[in-house]
Amino acid sequence: MDLENVTEEVLLTKMGTVRKRKPKKANIYFTQENEDAILAYLASDDKIFRNRIFDEKINYSFHKLAENIIHTFKFYYIDVDTINELKHEVVAFLLEKLHLYNPNKGKAFSYFGTIAKRYLIVYNEKNYKKVKEKGELIEVDEDKVIVDSLVRESNEDFNQLSDSIDYFIKYVDNNLLTIFPRSQDQQIADVILELFRKRENIEIFNKKAIYIYIREMIDVDTFQITKVIKILKKIYYNVYNEYYETGYVKV
Repeated sequence: MDLENVTEEVLLTKMGTVRKRKPKKANIYFTQENEDAILAYLASDDKIFRNRIFDEKINYSFHKLAENIIHTFKFYYIDVDTINELKHEVVAFLLEKLHLYNPNKGKAFSYFGTIAKRYLIVYNEKNYKKVKEKGELIEVDEDKVIVDSLVRESNEDFNQLSDSIDYFIKYVDNNLLTIFPRSQDQQIADVILELFRKRENIEIFNKKAIYIYIREMIDVDTFQITKVIKILKKIYYNVYNEYYETGYVKV
C-alpha cells in the first residue's frame, strides 16, 4: 500500500481541498496536578487554603471520578432523584476519607477510585434490597430481560415473552412518527426502545433508574417520560395479546 496516497486520501476532501481536522480534546480529569493538590491539601492546616484548593483543584476530579464509576458499573439503585445528587454524596464521602490517603501506597486516582467504588457497591446493594422488600422492582423475566412496567405476567413462557417484545419493538419503530407526532416524544420513545433492544446485556433496572437513564440521554422531565411510557404500555399489551392469540403480529 502506498502510504503517501493513503495520507492524501485522509487529509483531502472530495473537492481536493485540505480537510480541516478538529484537534482532539484530552479526556483527562485526574492529572498529576490534581495529585499534587491533594498532597498540598493534606499538608496544610489552613482551612481557608484547604477549601480553596479543594474547590479549584480537587472537587471537579472527584465528581468526574464518581460519574464514571456510577455509569461504568451501573450503580443505579439510588435514594436520590438524579445522578448529580448521587455524585455529590460520593464526593462528600471522598472528602471525609481524604485525610486517610497515604501517597506511599499508590496514586490518589487509584486510591479514591477504589473507595468510591466500594462505597457505591454497598450503597447500591442496600437500596436494591429496599426496592425488593417494598415490591417496587420492575418486573423482569428469568433471564434479567428489562421490560420496565410494561410486563406484569411474570409466569409467562420466556420465549413467548421475548418474541412479543421483539414484535413490540418493530411495531413502534415502524409507526413511531404516527404514534408520537412530537419530536421530543419520539426521542423519549426511541431511548426506551433502545433499552428493550439491549435487554439481554443490561443489568436489571428499577423504575427510578430507568427514568434517570432516559434523562441522562435527553433533557426531559419525568412527566414527559411517564406520558410516553403510558402510551407504549397500551401498545405493548395490544401486541402481546395479538401475539398470544395468533402467534403473529402485523408490524
